[in-house]
Amino acid sequence: MKTWLRLAILVLFISLLAACGGNTDEQESAENTEENTEGNTEQMEDTESTEAVTVRDAFGEKTFEETPLKVVALEWTYVEDLLALGVQPVGVADIEGYNSWVDIDAELDQDVVDVGTRQEPNLEMIAELEPDLIITAGFRHEAIQQELEFIAPTLFFDPYPTDETVSQYDEMEETFRTIAKVVQKEDEAESVLEELDAKYEEAKEQIAAADLKTNEFVLTQAFSANQAPTLRLFTPNAMATQIFEKVGLENVYDSGQFEMYGYSEVNVEALPAVEDANFFYVVQDDDNVFENQLQSNSVWQNLNFVQNDQLYPLGGDAWLFGGPLSAMTLVDRIVEVVEEE
Repeated sequence: MKTWLRLAILVLFISLLAACGGNTDEQESAENTEENTEGNTEQMEDTESTEAVTVRDAFGEKTFEETPLKVVALEWTYVEDLLALGVQPVGVADIEGYNSWVDIDAELDQDVVDVGTRQEPNLEMIAELEPDLIITAGFRHEAIQQELEFIAPTLFFDPYPTDETVSQYDEMEETFRTIAKVVQKEDEAESVLEELDAKYEEAKEQIAAADLKTNEFVLTQAFSANQAPTLRLFTPNAMATQIFEKVGLENVYDSGQFEMYGYSEVNVEALPAVEDANFFYVVQDDDNVFENQLQSNSVWQNLNFVQNDQLYPLGGDAWLFGGPLSAMTLVDRIVEVVEEE
């Protein structure tokens, strides 16, 4: 074969190889582009495919098309519910009061906005936060329901059921799970409740080992009203009373009638009826009626639980109306004071 013909064939062969290689690269590039496009589409679909959530509050069913990210809580219980789920609220009512009365193992961020009192929240401040959700108690804010719902979807709960067959404790758990469902934190909620149940069992053993004089108890939250000592004695339907019973203690106070809020307000004259029980109490340090007004009161001084040193202070920030984290704090305080005896 002549030399020029060989060269022509060689050039043609090289050209064919280059063309084949180029087609392969283009095909791979096209396939990669298609795969990336499909992957991005799937990721976008996952992000946008949050299903609508329907829950029931005190006033009926509420549906949320998207997960709320900016939440305002106007009752302390719901503040701690959010914190227990790892959600920082953007606004809270009466932060100073919350910090005085509530001690839990989760803290509010410094930039959370105080939006007024629990009784009279500042609607303008709430609106400025542009929340996706407001959570409050129906008994406090039913009168401004329309105003709140104009700002953002609002959940109203009833921590004090009027139905005597529904305990405050059951309501607390149900509300906690409802909030968790709305903010897409249901797994976190179940983990918290499991931790709480485990704490009850551990505390029951610790309290039994403390060998108290009696397992009977009465629980009070005390404060001054019109310069006179007022005691809230907690009744069987109270959430705090049921927490005590879950750790093996036995409530002895019953007013003889259904108390919607879970307590009766009494004075020192009512205490002789329960004087043989252990006396657990919550007071603020700057309003300790037992060390102040009642220190020289003969009725108080002659009560058996005073004479027999069966007084158990739980601290001013053991919140008796809270959620799972406050329940954990209360259990820890109970164990701490009975083991000190």
